[in-house]
Amino acid sequence: MKFPNHKNKKILILGLGLLGRGVKDAIFFAEQGAKVTVTDLKTKEELKDSIEQLKDFDINYTLGEHKKSDILNSDLIIRNAGIPQNSSYLKLAQKKKIPIEMDESLFAKYCPCKIIGITGTRGKTTTATLIYKILKENLADKHVFLAGNIQGEATLPLINKVTKNDIVILELSSWQLQAFHWNKISPRIAVFTNLYPDHMNSYKNMTEYLNDKKAIFQYQKKSHYCILNKDQSRIKKLENEIPSKIKFFHKNDVPNDWIINIPGEHNLENIAAAIQVAKILKISDESIQKSVENFSSVEHRLELVRTINKINFINDTTSTTPISGEKALKSTKKPIILIAGGASKKLKLNKFSKSICKNVKAVILLEGSATDELENGLKVNKCDNLISGKFDNFEEAIKQAYSISLPGDTILLSPGCSSFGMFKNEYDRGDQFKKIVNLLT
Repeated sequence: MKFPNHKNKKILILGLGLLGRGVKDAIFFAEQGAKVTVTDLKTKEELKDSIEQLKDFDINYTLGEHKKSDILNSDLIIRNAGIPQNSSYLKLAQKKKIPIEMDESLFAKYCPCKIIGITGTRGKTTTATLIYKILKENLADKHVFLAGNIQGEATLPLINKVTKNDIVILELSSWQLQAFHWNKISPRIAVFTNLYPDHMNSYKNMTEYLNDKKAIFQYQKKSHYCILNKDQSRIKKLENEIPSKIKFFHKNDVPNDWIINIPGEHNLENIAAAIQVAKILKISDESIQKSVENFSSVEHRLELVRTINKINFINDTTSTTPISGEKALKSTKKPIILIAGGASKKLKLNKFSKSICKNVKAVILLEGSATDELENGLKVNKCDNLISGKFDNFEEAIKQAYSISLPGDTILLSPGCSSFGMFKNEYDRGDQFKKIVNLLT
């Protein structure tokens, strides 16, 4: 099915965002000759980097607000994943029968080639990136593309590049998968890494969150594949709902004699998932091993930034949930000075607090709506003596961690909380961390 031409159509980009996806979608439709309008609740100043990339295109803007008139004057709305599904503006569009799409699902609807989709609470990016690396290195007769919920990437523009012989790997968040439900489509190969509480500031409960995730497999055919985490009972329970062929992965699937260069037991699960995909595509064990052994940490995920005076600085800014913080602590060489805290996702922090008590020599707290709860958890567990300051200035927090460190220590940024308030997003938090650390002497 050929992708339709949108020349002279009125396209509304509902949510430009800061990560580049909205920008690339706006350019895609502008280059088709569409009449593009961009609307975002952020101001022109907040979006200046994104707007700068669009300066060569004739685009209309509504910034700092959304207007009903923009909705009603649209032929097609491209919804940013950050726009909640219960938005009054989306409801207005639905009432008026104005089509609403999302970048990834609109691409998937017309994509001529095989799509491999990866979802889960944690491990999506590492798993997707590793699958991409294995396939790119071992399928010389195919073009392999990585997109979806990847920083700086948009999926829709790939529609002009892919052919039926190619493979597209998509990292898919729960919000992006909502639109797969609308279109009743699922990837031909689906990977479900794990399921933990997350985004409870946006979802009513875990059932609602899981229901969005289920689009990864719900519309598959019998000939398709779904790869599930054997170690998680809540994932294994989905087995009876899946219409396709099921493959399980387990951390013990990774041979003991392989040299793994990404830290943490949780990453063995991500590697095991990638191995299953590679085997479905008939890549040899020897080739898989070579690709895995050459793979190192993805940016912002247990990323070694620098070693100064035998002190390691590790950037794990994408740790935006308590479970991520717990796994990071288990995966990091001790003694640890932890930088944690931030904005609330309405997730319980008590287990993270206990893990901090057991695993760190000191913790530096960042101000945010979740930080008081985290601090209270440390008090309840009788280890608030580990707190070495609470900061609303990131540079001061990092310098405090450095000032109390000794050779052999690890300074770990793994907040276990969302980033909003002090930072634009978690990537901004990680970029700032790296910039500050690289200026230390």
